[in-house]
Amino acid sequence: MSRWLALVPLVVLIALGLLFGLYSLNRDPQVQPQAMVGKPVPVLSLPNLEDGRPVALAQALNGQPALVNFFASWCPPCEVEHPVLVDLAAQGVPIIGVAYKDAPPNTEAFLARLGDPFTIHLVDRDGRAGVEFGVTGVPETYLVGADGTILAKHAGPLSAEDAAALWAQRE
Repeated sequence: MSRWLALVPLVVLIALGLLFGLYSLNRDPQVQPQAMVGKPVPVLSLPNLEDGRPVALAQALNGQPALVNFFASWCPPCEVEHPVLVDLAAQGVPIIGVAYKDAPPNTEAFLARLGDPFTIHLVDRDGRAGVEFGVTGVPETYLVGADGTILAKHAGPLSAEDAAALWAQRE
C-alpha cells in the first residue's frame, strides 16, 4: 500500500502535465484581445512629456478621431513602426503618443533621433494607462472616434497597409 501512495504525486504531476499540454494545443497564440474596442476611452490624466502637467486624455482627443499609440524607447518594434507614424502625421493624422514605462529623457532622445509624429506626448511611467487600455505589449495603436469610443486596436508594429486600414475605420 505504501508503494502505491508513493506513486500518487507522480500520477498527479503527469495529469497536470497532460491538462496544461492539452490547453496549450487548443489555444491560439495569435489571438489579440480586443476588450476595449467599442468602449469609451478610459478616463485618465497623464503627465505631458514636455512639462509634466497632467493632461486629460479626453481633452487631448479634442472631439476628433485620432490614433493613440503606446510606444517606448526601449522597444525595437517601436523603432520599426516609427517611420509609418511619421508618414501618417505628415498626412495630417492626429496621433497621441503615450510613452509606456519609459523614462522621459529616453523618450525625448528617441523622438529627437527618429522624428516626432505625435500631436501630444503623454507619459505612462507606471503602466497604469496601459492597463486601463488593455495593452498587452508595445507598440499598440488604438483608433479613437470623435465621440471618444475606441473603434479598433492594432497590436504590434504598424505597416503602411495596417495604418491605412486602421485609419480608414474611423468613418
